[in-house]
Amino acid sequence: MPCAPTSPASAATSISSPASATSNSTSPSRHPACHPGISPARLGAVDEDNTAWLRSVVAKHGWPDSSLVGEAGAHDAWLLAQHADQDRVFQAECLELLAAAVDSGAASPADLAYLTDRVRRARGDLQLYGTQFWRGADGLGELQPQPIAEPDRLDERRAAAGLGPFDEYQALMMDMHG
Repeated sequence: MPCAPTSPASAATSISSPASATSNSTSPSRHPACHPGISPARLGAVDEDNTAWLRSVVAKHGWPDSSLVGEAGAHDAWLLAQHADQDRVFQAECLELLAAAVDSGAASPADLAYLTDRVRRARGDLQLYGTQFWRGADGLGELQPQPIAEPDRLDERRAAAGLGPFDEYQALMMDMHG
């Protein structure tokens, strides 16, 4: 995914967003090149703050789907859940809530695919959509997709979620982070 800032503050006026979410430090990528001058510790602190904020929103309002915060706000909520890696239990709860929102037509199937893969990999399961890449367990190897279940059906699953072909996504990831 591209190095781009997100702004949950644009989601809805009825839900106050964290100040840190409006900075360039919260983006789809954790790659250092996307955040020059921002330490990994600072990125982690932003993720922790954003996770706490999202947890409070979910407790007060339920999942912030498009009926509550609009499409952009719903996407921003997913992005915060996607980066809630320091709280895997909450991240898995978000996955369930997001799946229900997708079922009701109030959230993006593509966002659900990314979070599904993230949660599955955290549990040690194979990913389904090929959205998660890494540089191996030690973080020092070549960029590669994390293990994928039934690779022969990967593009079929990706298409059902509104994602493009895996080969194109892999090329994009290699261009951006390889």
